[in-house]
Amino acid sequence: MKKYDVVALGELLIDFTQNGTSAQGNPLFEANPGGAPCNVLAMLKKLGNRTGFIGKVGKDGFGRQLKDVLLETGIGTEGLCMDDTVHTTLAIVQNKKDGDRDFSFYRKPGADMMLTVDELNQELLKNCRIFHFGSLSMTDEGVRNATKRAIEMAKEAGAWISFDPNLRPPLWESLDVAREQICYGLKQCQILKISDDEITWFTGKNDYGEAVAMLQEEYHIPLILVSLGKEGSLAYCGKVFAFVKPFLQAGTIETTGAGDTFMGCILHQVLQKGYENLSEADLTEMLTFANAAASIVTTRRGALRVMPSREEIEKLKGRRR
Repeated sequence: MKKYDVVALGELLIDFTQNGTSAQGNPLFEANPGGAPCNVLAMLKKLGNRTGFIGKVGKDGFGRQLKDVLLETGIGTEGLCMDDTVHTTLAIVQNKKDGDRDFSFYRKPGADMMLTVDELNQELLKNCRIFHFGSLSMTDEGVRNATKRAIEMAKEAGAWISFDPNLRPPLWESLDVAREQICYGLKQCQILKISDDEITWFTGKNDYGEAVAMLQEEYHIPLILVSLGKEGSLAYCGKVFAFVKPFLQAGTIETTGAGDTFMGCILHQVLQKGYENLSEADLTEMLTFANAAASIVTTRRGALRVMPSREEIEKLKGRRR
């Protein structure tokens, strides 16, 4: 019996998201706890799963805030390190006119980049059913080495590997380096979540079916999820395929964390159903649940502290029946 259902490694940071304007007309930003891997864990925890995090924050006010939030949400902090010299990573998230987001990072360096192989909590890696990671922990050599060693240890212990590229071009030396490291991630995982923009960029194909077939042929990934934003989502398990429309809501505020919420819900169901030999009905059920949860989180600011409950998700799903 593994102690944790899912352990994730990566960035834990502060997302400064715009929340109104001042009397002088200046934008006001709210310091929301964030970072894709921990957002995923927060959704999993909300659904009753046992989760743990491996990463690094600064030993500063923001770092203490983030540790407190993990404790508050019930995410295991045994693998959280605090850096004495490098500050917690910050991200400024601004909404563009087309509804997309623009990210500006304060990370040269940021504490999340400073995690080393020696700081990895081996007990967490040996005691999880699923190990989840993204590409931001592979942008720089030190944390890249730590990530790759963590994957090795998790695989040696029999964990399933889950990967979300979560491409942020400004954080990479070049897109060629990003492609190389994302390629590495694709070779390791059994469960892949990738966005429409990312799969088109990586494969050069605009047809998602063709793009997924290319990934299946080259990397032999059993379960591939493609998030399409306001267009819904796709799932592919071998030759079995499903598409589910989104749950669009008039009260949408921002989309930060929606993909992570989606991924948390997918992993929750993978823990129950596995990732192989899934039927179209299985995939449809998984996508419907994940789409509903992602839709709910778009009506809230931030993500990590405001994940929807199972009851909220089922209630929204029920409106479509």
